[in-house]
Amino acid sequence: MWLLPAISLVSAAAARIYYRLTVAGGRIPHGGPVLLVANHPNSLLDPVLVAAAARRPVRFLAKAPLFTDRKVGWLVRASGAIPVYRRVDDPQAMDANVDTFRAVHQALAGGAAIGIFPEGLSHSEPGLARLKTGAARIALGTLAQHPEPFPIVPVGLVFRSKDIFRSDALVVVGQPVAWDDLAIHTPDDRDAVRELTRRIDGAMRQVTINLERWEDQPLVDCAEAVWQAEWGGGGGGGGDTDPARKVERLEVTTSILSRIRSAPDPRASALVDDVARHCRQLERLGVTPGDLAVDVRLRASLRWGLRRFYLVGAPAFVVALAGLAVTWLPNQVTGRVAMALRPNVDQRSTFKLLIGAAVYLMWIGFLAVLVGAVKGVLAGAATVVAVPAIGLVGRRTRERWSGALKDARRFFLLRARREMVEGLRKQQREIAEGLRELYDRERGGP
Repeated sequence: MWLLPAISLVSAAAARIYYRLTVAGGRIPHGGPVLLVANHPNSLLDPVLVAAAARRPVRFLAKAPLFTDRKVGWLVRASGAIPVYRRVDDPQAMDANVDTFRAVHQALAGGAAIGIFPEGLSHSEPGLARLKTGAARIALGTLAQHPEPFPIVPVGLVFRSKDIFRSDALVVVGQPVAWDDLAIHTPDDRDAVRELTRRIDGAMRQVTINLERWEDQPLVDCAEAVWQAEWGGGGGGGGDTDPARKVERLEVTTSILSRIRSAPDPRASALVDDVARHCRQLERLGVTPGDLAVDVRLRASLRWGLRRFYLVGAPAFVVALAGLAVTWLPNQVTGRVAMALRPNVDQRSTFKLLIGAAVYLMWIGFLAVLVGAVKGVLAGAATVVAVPAIGLVGRRTRERWSGALKDARRFFLLRARREMVEGLRKQQREIAEGLRELYDRERGGP
């Protein structure tokens, strides 16, 4: 368990390098026992993101075969994970789960943070899978050694494109599950276990997005983008930019879609059609709902240009090109090796991160030895620090270039089609009004 004390720091570094990571919502307690329950869409990167959000050591339950896996077994063991024996892996080993529960109960009673994925498997389905009862039985069973209920905290993992490097990832920490009234029961009480599992399921659904089908995602995302453009920080006022509230609205939208399909509501159905039509119009133009709220007057464009003037200076070009030079080869090797292994979609990001870490360490070591042989030991040691720093700053600069080019294209398009844009703005505001009314009716508040 040598990695456990630093697992949160290491996880945060890895997660922020691979993704554009945002952590939102509540706070995980810094001390004392806590059971973290999270959805499981992204294989071994899910524990990484949960540990990054926890900001404290977390011991995870992991399926037993991972402990003997040649590729990741060393990492699973080093992080202090606790093995879970599943019938699907080895029916003969199920009795060993007695020791698993005993170890988890002792860890929680001793004040540890335990992470579990109650779905029981990593998957790419559009919503939560049916939860197993393990989390509820762990919580109730721990009370024999720790007589007071402890926090059971839901953690939602939301990805834009989970297998794509530098895509968006959001971790939402929810409110602890209320279960004090169940503390008088034992894990042998099936009704209590079912009830606590039901509450955990409800809490997890509040911090995750549960689509009926993946085809709904563009519509749901567009409805949220319209909301943000008009009522968030994009231009309408209201300032509702909290990512956790965003996930809540996305979940409301998916539930509304589901209800419309089972029991059609004329007003809601008409609004859904309006959102879909609006999104198609914007897609044809190559703009987003937020783009319609952009100020394209000359003064605003000058301010925009001055804030980004440094991007066209010689230092920016040197840093960007230097970063590309020191990362191009390991990037190519990582991509080709990961592709050759043909992992499924749940495992792609895990493979890329692990392979990339190994390739980059070898690459940095090679460059350090090469520079050290030519320029001396101090230069070699400086290379170990300089190469990753140049790579990260160079990538950030190139990302800013890409963003600036998109902004410039948007600016000229919006200025050239002002009359059409004005009509779309009016249409979007009407849709946003309808969404606010629908959300208010659904949740009793914005």
